[in-house]
Parts: sequence; structure tokens; C-alpha cells
Amino acid sequence: MNLLYEEGGDIKIATVQSATGTGDAESWQATSLSGKKIKLKAKEVWLRFEKPEAQAVMDEASVLSKDIDLQLLWDCAPDEEFGLVDVSLEYFGAQASIPQQVALAIALQGAPVFFRRKGRGRFQRAPLEQLQAGLAALERKQKELEQQTIWQKEMVAGIFPETLRSSAQQLLFSPDKNTFAYKALIAACTETGESPPQLMIRCGAIDSPLAYHQGMFLKAHFPNGSTHQNIGVDESTYAQAIAALPEADVKAFSIDDSGTTEIDDALSVSTLAAGGHRIGIHIAAPGLAIAKDDPLDQVARNRMSTVYFPGDKITMLPDVVIKQFSLDEGSARPALSIYVDIDEDGVVQRETLQMRAERVPMAANLRLEDLEHLVSEETLFDESENYPYRKELGILWQAAKLLHAGRQEKRVANGLRAEQLGVIDPNALARDFYFQIQDQDGIQHVEIVPRQRGSILDTIVAEWMIFCNSASGQLLADHGLPGLFRTQKGWGPLRTRMQTTPGPHEGLGLDYYAWCTSPLRRYSDLVNQWQLIALAKHGVTAKMVAPFPPRDATLMGIAADFESCYQAYGEYQDRLEKYWCLRWIAQDDDSKGVFVRHLKEGMSRLELVPLHLPVPELASHPRMTRAQVLISDVDLLQLSAAVRVLEIEVKQDAPEKTVEVTPEASENSEEDAGTD
Repeated sequence: MNLLYEEGGDIKIATVQSATGTGDAESWQATSLSGKKIKLKAKEVWLRFEKPEAQAVMDEASVLSKDIDLQLLWDCAPDEEFGLVDVSLEYFGAQASIPQQVALAIALQGAPVFFRRKGRGRFQRAPLEQLQAGLAALERKQKELEQQTIWQKEMVAGIFPETLRSSAQQLLFSPDKNTFAYKALIAACTETGESPPQLMIRCGAIDSPLAYHQGMFLKAHFPNGSTHQNIGVDESTYAQAIAALPEADVKAFSIDDSGTTEIDDALSVSTLAAGGHRIGIHIAAPGLAIAKDDPLDQVARNRMSTVYFPGDKITMLPDVVIKQFSLDEGSARPALSIYVDIDEDGVVQRETLQMRAERVPMAANLRLEDLEHLVSEETLFDESENYPYRKELGILWQAAKLLHAGRQEKRVANGLRAEQLGVIDPNALARDFYFQIQDQDGIQHVEIVPRQRGSILDTIVAEWMIFCNSASGQLLADHGLPGLFRTQKGWGPLRTRMQTTPGPHEGLGLDYYAWCTSPLRRYSDLVNQWQLIALAKHGVTAKMVAPFPPRDATLMGIAADFESCYQAYGEYQDRLEKYWCLRWIAQDDDSKGVFVRHLKEGMSRLELVPLHLPVPELASHPRMTRAQVLISDVDLLQLSAAVRVLEIEVKQDAPEKTVEVTPEASENSEEDAGTD
């Protein structure tokens, strides 16, 4: 005997092997058509029959079910609940065969729009209104499926559907996977063997791999767009904030590269009557006009930092605000200044440390490209040299060397090796690069220019900015004010972190370190500036009026948010630098190969650009082993390339070394500001 039953929504037939019980208590041990051993009870069985043979019935019924007119079946069915045999007599007549009855079972089970399931093998036809709504929904779904097929064919052919162009970004970066548009995209990718970005680039929906990398970042961190709303500091508020500030009796100058537009630090040197000099470190002071929780603060806090990447940047603050507070030459600009005296030998007299909110006359914005090649140990103290601020730079350099030496003593005491100062090996791997991206006949061309860190100007800026951050941290700590302190202690993944309480920075050899020198570019520095302004204006009572009191939960949240955001921005910069390095390789197409240096574990870096690629053949060779390689199969989406070793150079007697620079030597660079 054969039994018709339902399992998992499908109609199936099993052949009885043995039976037990009688009537409603009867049950059977049976074998399904797939060979599975099952047990069925009487209430689970829709139909029993001896012949025809089970597989033949199922084969014939599957064909017959496709020809059943569901509308006619609905018309034939009674209004009340019915069973399979009942409706088969209405549809096929009194002589309905077993295959016909099984076909009806398949049709009824697969037509929930027409028939409601009321139990095992029992149904009731749907009310007319629900039937009409269901049929309309089926018609819509069928049309959508047809549209999905059309879209799929177009994308396979390299044509992106016009109706989907406006939603291309969403389809790629944050798709609703239940939509027919997404299903068409995935089906097309499956057919062509491409990834969604590859297919959309081929179809012209995404301009290039660069647009993909940028779009992915913007969707994650700037879902509402990277452009600033029309918001700025009210002119009256700005004027009021600086009107009462005294004007400093100094002539300050900044030192930056030509691409820097957010000039937020400057230096000054004044001669003291009793001998020695007073050094001023002047920091742009947007915190004088931007208040905690005001609209501009919300903008800065949402962004946390300026995002730097080759060819462009996304600023933390609107350009109109930057223009108001940037330390541009030609006028007195609002600043938070830290002053300290040095003796004639350049030794810093830390007990003379003082801080003021004031207007600082900006005499000059010096540019590294114009000055760096002129500055050396010899020319700084040569009276015949007449480049700008030679004397002041000499005084700053003499003191910077002593500041550096003092930090190295603490590094050694912390168990770290001392760092060399101002050592530039012309044969070493460069640590800094300028990416210049130009449009040549509608095609972007990249030039990557290496620049060694560690020059005298680098060191002057780095050491005095480190001193400023250290002095700021000490002032906050001494007066019991919380802030965002950059600490480094011990080892492990959380060795360097941001916290709201003071702590040492062992890598820099400092007891306290709080970022404060880039308030136009980093939210951490703006937060610390608010605390320092309260200290400058109110002294020992600053804790009563400072925006963030001790153990403030909001400040703790800012520390955590800043860390994660700053890391994500850094990863994006690294990603786009890798993209442009691969573009540089692809555009030059050097069939003779390029040279790499092995770093560790088979990972190597090109000598000419900051591109790291795996070269397994070098894994067993010493660090800095030089090899000539051929790079091919550049994939700008996956940011990968194939590397074939052409020649491995024999080990030299004096292997090259990377440049030793201070961890904060890039403080003055927009791209690397504040690198630990």
C-alpha cells in the first residue's frame, strides 16, 4: 500500500512496510521515494492507494498539477471546508484517478492565494476579496521577476539600468538584499563571475576603483555627505571673543609645507634683558569662540578629526571657521600661547612656564619647500647668511637639541633605546611622501615624491610642539583638570591610548602628554584647549568653570570615540596611499622591474614609494635585503598585485637602515600629525 502525505510543505508518497493498530490509531512503517525510513500515523495520511506504483503516480501527478486551472478549481470548491477527495470529484468527476487526485493535492498545497490550509489534507477556498488582492500581488511579483531578469541581462551585457542609477551607491554600499534590484545585481555577478564593484565599474555605475574606495569610506563615516553645512562663527561672537584679548609683544612665524591650509601653530623668540630668550609657542584658538555643545562643536565632535588622503582632505571644521582662526600672516590672530624662558646655552627654565590667551601678530608663514635646503648647522650660525628668521631658528634649534636629549634620558630609563637626532641617511628608506595628483588629458596621473624626515626644521617644530603638549598636560595635571591625555606605558595592543587622567608617555620620555597643538584639525586638541582656556582665565578656580569637570562621563566617551575614529581615518589614508602607489606602478609600466627591501616575514616595501607587498621568496632573508622584482596583475579594487623576483642582491657589508626619527617628528605634517 502507498500513502500520500505532506512533509515540510511538499506532497510526498511512501510505500508501507508494516502496519500496527486500527482505525484512527493505525500507524505505518514506510519508505519514502527517496529511500528514507519514516513512521506515519493515520491522521497524517491524505490518501491511501495500492496502484499504480508510487513513483509512477508522483511523476504523472507532477505533470498534471501544472495544467490544473486554479481559478476553475476555486470555482468548483465548496464554501465550507473540504478534503482532497471531495474537490477531486468536483474538478475531475466521479472517475478521478489516483494521479489526478495527487495532482490536485500538489496544486492545493502550492496555491495559498486560492486556498487556506485548514489541516492535513483539508482546505477552504479564500474569500473573493482576499483572492483578488493575492492575485494582484502575484501579478506584481511576476512583473518584478520579469524586470529583475531584464536588469540582470542588461548588467551582464555591460549596461547599467537607467532606473537604478540614482540608487547605485546604496545598492553597492548599503543594499536591501530583499529588493529585486539587488537580486538582479547578484544574479548578474554570479553569471559573469565578477564582484559587485567590478560589475558596476564595467557598467559605468561606479566611475572607478577610486570611487569605490571613497564611496565605501564616506558611506561608513559621512553618510550625509562630507561637505559642511552653511555654518560658521557669528562675526559678533568672534569679535567679542577676541576684543578683550591683549596683543602679544612678539613677531610669530609658522613652519609648514606649502599644502597646509590649517595653520594652527607658530613660534616666536624674544630677547630677555637679563640674558637668554623667551620662547613662545602659539596655538590657534578656535576654543575662544566655539563653545561646548554649540552647533560648531556638534560638527567637530561628529567628525573628530580632519581626514587626510592623497589629493584631498575632509576638514573637521568648515573653511569659513578655519579662515577665521588659522594663524595666517599679516595680522594679529587669536591664540593660546605658552611661554618659557631659556638661558644663553638653550637650557629650558621650566619654572618660568606661563600661559596666556592673546592676539599674536603673525609676521610670516614659512614654507618648508622654500627654506629647508638653506638650513644647516653651519648656516644657522653664519652671520653672512640672510634667509628669513635665521637667528631665531638657531636659538630654537639649540634648545630643541637639549629638549630631545632630556627626553632620551627618560626613554633609556624606561628601558627603551635612545633615538638619534637629525640623522638623515640618503640611502635609507624614506618615511614621508608627497602625493601629487594631476589631470593629464582627462586621466589622473600621480607623482610620489619622497622626503626624508629628521631635518633641522622638522626637529625644531617637532620638539617644541612636543614640549607644548607636555607642558599643557602638566598644567592640566597640576591643577586637577581632566583632559584627553595621550599615554604610552608597558606593552601590548593597548600600550598607547587616550585617557582622561594624567599618565606617562614612555615612548616620548614624558611624564605628561596632552594633544593641544592642532585644535583646527583634531577634536581632542579642541577639548583640551577649552580646559586650558579656563585655566588661563581663572587660575586655581578653573575646575569650577571648566567645560569638563573631573570624572566627567562625557569626556570619557569622547576619548573612546576619538580613538576609534582617528584609527579609521588613518586606515583610510593608508588604503588610498596604497591605491595611488599601485596606480603609480600601473602608469609607469616598468618592464625592467623595481627594487624592494625585505622588512619581515616575507613582507617587503618598494624603495621609491610607500607600498608594502608580500614577497614570500624573501621570507628567509635578512631584514633590508634588496631585490629587484617585477610587479604585475595590479588589482585596484582588491589593492593587490603579483610580485615576481628577478634578482636578489647579495648581502652588503653595511646594510641600509631606516631613518631614526622621533615618534612625533611628523607633528607639523598635515597627513601625519600626532603620530605615535
